[in-house]
Amino acid sequence: QVQVVESGGGSVQPGGSLRLSCVASERIFNIQSMGWHRQALGKQRERVAGISDVGITNYQDFAKGRFTISGDSTKSTVDLQMNNLKPEDTAVYYCLIVTTEGKNYWGQGTQVTVSS
Repeated sequence: QVQVVESGGGSVQPGGSLRLSCVASERIFNIQSMGWHRQALGKQRERVAGISDVGITNYQDFAKGRFTISGDSTKSTVDLQMNNLKPEDTAVYYCLIVTTEGKNYWGQGTQVTVSS
């Protein structure tokens, strides 16, 4: 069974940067899109950014100008560069890979904590 694993989370001070990475245990074929979501304590999971199989990106408003998503659907990898982090960015960040068949592959999440 394919597993999706995130890495790169951690604790940083406000204004700091982190780079999250996501990789599948084996190649996932027919990827339609890849993306990052996050869930803060006591809140619903929300979308952060996404990238299509042809490299078209989209961001939630809070991520625009600070976060950059990149990925390679042929390698089933997707990264999220996060700059100028704010305390409100504190959350567990999840990777999601979606196939054209409608199958969703979620990672187990990586914690990001922004605090002084």
